Amino acid sequence: MPEGTLVTAALLRDWPLPDLGSDKEERGRLVVVAGSRETPGAGLLAAEGAFRVGAGKVQLATAGSSAAVLAVTAPELMVTGLAEDDGGALHPDEADGLVEQADGCPTLLGPGFIDPDVSDALVRRMLPRLQGTVVLDALATAYVTDNHEEVAALDATVVLTVNPCELAHCLGVSEDEASSDLEGHTARLATLTRAVVLCGGAVKVVARRDEVWRVEAGNPGLGTAGSGDVQAGLVAGLLARGAEPEQAAVWGAYLHATAGDRLAERVGPVGYLARELPGELPGLLAELSG
Repeated sequence: MPEGTLVTAALLRDWPLPDLGSDKEERGRLVVVAGSRETPGAGLLAAEGAFRVGAGKVQLATAGSSAAVLAVTAPELMVTGLAEDDGGALHPDEADGLVEQADGCPTLLGPGFIDPDVSDALVRRMLPRLQGTVVLDALATAYVTDNHEEVAALDATVVLTVNPCELAHCLGVSEDEASSDLEGHTARLATLTRAVVLCGGAVKVVARRDEVWRVEAGNPGLGTAGSGDVQAGLVAGLLARGAEPEQAAVWGAYLHATAGDRLAERVGPVGYLARELPGELPGLLAELSG
């Protein structure tokens, strides 16, 4: 297949994000369904990423055991505590309430999910009933593996944020095979599911139908716990402020990678933390909007 379009600052300046509204309602609402008893910070990382790229309101639905602490830690958030199963994962019986809470606004599912089977059950009960745009991240993509046609037929527009291992799982191939042609396999999954697919790695690839973009920024320091949660939050936050799905994925991938490069310039290529990435975003956005 033809080589994907290289994403540069110049390309993004020619593809500007929607103007921000004047208040939090106009800037867009986002629902983030994330975390577990063991991973309470995942939703917080995603939510901060979303706020830093312009989302006006973020509602975090997470494990009830950590909801109060997260609400105090990040007072900008609206936090809903959910029931957990015996292992601490978000209980699939919460699906009805979450669909009602989403109410057509962009929704992010998956950061910090810990059990593939429970994740699949929750997504299976939510996804066909959601409207608007849905970002499936990490273990939430487990549903996709055996349901390509179902995803393609959804009313909602789907964005998949995956790593090479998750991409391979969604396609039923080995990780080595997927990594050997990341652009081709990312484009194949996008075609099968009619979704926008962002696959992270040494080079990030975004695909929608016959369009492919690649982001060559980034460094090994981005391979740290929580980094993918931030990236998913960036994509979802850009959707909340009105970006089209492929634009949100391309901008989110570039911002994530370039934020890592900015940190690497100051502290070295490894050793910075995922929670430091969002702080780089306002400056990057200002540069790209100039």
